[in-house]
Amino acid sequence: MSTPASNPRTFGDLAPSGYPGERLGLPRDGSRSVARVGRRLIALLIDWGSAMLISLLFASYNSFTYTWVTPVVFAVLQIVFIPTIGGSVGHRLLGMRVVAIAGGWVGVWRPIVRSILLTIVLPALVWDSDQRGFHDKIAGTVLLRV
Repeated sequence: MSTPASNPRTFGDLAPSGYPGERLGLPRDGSRSVARVGRRLIALLIDWGSAMLISLLFASYNSFTYTWVTPVVFAVLQIVFIPTIGGSVGHRLLGMRVVAIAGGWVGVWRPIVRSILLTIVLPALVWDSDQRGFHDKIAGTVLLRV
């Protein structure tokens, strides 16, 4: 027996969003809407590039150490900047902010969980119809336009 879409009993009973953020009660576009893919990718490139530059302070470019230092620096930058300025440097430069779904301050544990999963990469490639990656779903966050 199927459950009507207007009264879902489990997450699987929810209909896909008509637009990213609809199921979360967010607007279709403009301020407080879910940040779209292009903007997110450019922010990721900015953040990864800055992590690469900072990593050069600790290891030479062609070394084995550099390969491991860069993801650690990337994660640390995310963990430090999300709770303090509301997002990474790339997010903020492109007009985005990481917020907790439940509201209030994002806290410390959410950026840690989100950053570890983002550094692993695979969870960030799994999205739902609200364009929230698995890293955001587990951390209880969403990336919004400012």
